[in-house]
Amino acid sequence: MASANTSWSEENFSCSICLDVFNNPVTTACGHNFCRTCITKFWDEQVKYKCPVCVKVFDTKPDLQVNLLLSDMASQFRTSVRVKDQPCGEPADVPCDFCTGTQLKAVKSCLVCLISYCQTHLEPHQRIAGLKKHRLVEPMDRLEDRMCKIHNQLLELFCKTDQVCVCQSCTETDHKSHPVVPLKEEYEVKTAQLGKIEADVPQMIQERKLRIKKLKDTVEMSKKVADRELADGVQVHTALIGCVEKCRDEFNQTVIERLKSTVKRAEDLIKELEQEIGDLTKISSEVMPLSQTTDHLCFLRAFRSLKDPPPTRDWTTVEVLPPSYVGTLRRSLDQLEETLNMEMKKLSDAELKRVQQYEVDVTLDPDTAHPCLILSEDGKQVHEGGVRKELPDNPKRFTQHLCILMKQSFSSGRFYFEVQVKDKNAWRLGVARESSNRIREITFSPRTGYWTLNFNKDVLAFQDYPAVRLPLRAELQKVGVFVDYDEGLVSFYDVEARVHIYSATGCTFTEPLYPFLGPGKYNYEGINSAPLIISPVNQTD
Repeated sequence: MASANTSWSEENFSCSICLDVFNNPVTTACGHNFCRTCITKFWDEQVKYKCPVCVKVFDTKPDLQVNLLLSDMASQFRTSVRVKDQPCGEPADVPCDFCTGTQLKAVKSCLVCLISYCQTHLEPHQRIAGLKKHRLVEPMDRLEDRMCKIHNQLLELFCKTDQVCVCQSCTETDHKSHPVVPLKEEYEVKTAQLGKIEADVPQMIQERKLRIKKLKDTVEMSKKVADRELADGVQVHTALIGCVEKCRDEFNQTVIERLKSTVKRAEDLIKELEQEIGDLTKISSEVMPLSQTTDHLCFLRAFRSLKDPPPTRDWTTVEVLPPSYVGTLRRSLDQLEETLNMEMKKLSDAELKRVQQYEVDVTLDPDTAHPCLILSEDGKQVHEGGVRKELPDNPKRFTQHLCILMKQSFSSGRFYFEVQVKDKNAWRLGVARESSNRIREITFSPRTGYWTLNFNKDVLAFQDYPAVRLPLRAELQKVGVFVDYDEGLVSFYDVEARVHIYSATGCTFTEPLYPFLGPGKYNYEGINSAPLIISPVNQTD
């Protein structure tokens, strides 16, 4: 018989199951060769009889015969070809556990002996019948970690329930009812998951970098806005301080001028009185000697030469009172208030323009509307129709109060919308939290989840405990509602007058907020029949 072609590699004579040189090779009907022991054991562990290479399924267990030619060639190859032993060098190499001194590179690991062998020390497993039955695999490091601690068998299965590696015996005990799959199958699943993670992680990193950039941009923008706000604040406060100082100076000047006028008048009168006193004193000095003369002739001659007393003022009607400052300070403060109101109007106008930038498009939600409410087709208008409609039960619907929510909700950031209230003598509007009561009687307040402005017969108030009554400067035409969710702020504005009405501050929002409307009850004389209208924002007002 011709000798084996030594130019062939070990792969030409290796069983694809044990990866070793054929031992009693047999051939399946599909033409693939295996060790008889390997293919028999493989089929014993399978439900169906199939070829491990091409996965061809056989209806019955094939009757295998030894391939004598391949057996002879494998035997000659085993004796004629010697694989040169290689020292263990690379970190990934598995060292031979039998070598003393310099450890050579292992070529196989035995799952029975739990030892890795170089080519030289593997020879007994290829020669001795009992050792030939051992399961040899590609070299593995730390074989003891691959064995079940309980059953001392190879961990070759994966329990999906407990997410642990198990041996065959484990599936008959602790993991008996658990779904298990071969390690390779789970490896492929986890590898696919890992691949997805590897594909997703760069995108997640990029998204977070973009988020960081956005946050940094927000910080930079916040600094610029803060600087601008501080500059505006300095300008306004400086102007107000100047106004206060001007009013103070004018008030002081008025008081001082009045005091000077009073002092001058008093001094002039004193001067005139002193002049009269001098004249009268001179006359007194002339009269006194004459009054003491008893000589009739001398007396009459002297009396004829006396001058008449100078004319004097009737001082009984002359009076100098301290200056009156009644109303002076009030008028000064009135002037200051007028200036402050002008500045406040400017600020309110600027503030309204800023919040109007957060306009949102909202529409009425018919599922929340009280059965007496009538909605427009576009979902922008609502009024009370006077007749209660038969509607299906809905836990979101208001049943006691003539109210309705919008479809849109907001859980962060800022939003603003405007509502026309023209020609109405009663209405309510604002925002409500998602879990607020709608079925029973409602006491509207922030404590019950409602932040609302209420108007009823010329009384305007923010609904709270107690209600905050607000000044009504003129008939309201349109009301703007602004919410800063994160800052806990709800503000109301008179859009036509461009002034701020009221702000609820320090609010705590923990769930979605819905814009809220209540058009008020309809009167059959036509009073309050006008609808509440969600209006688009006109920032040029």
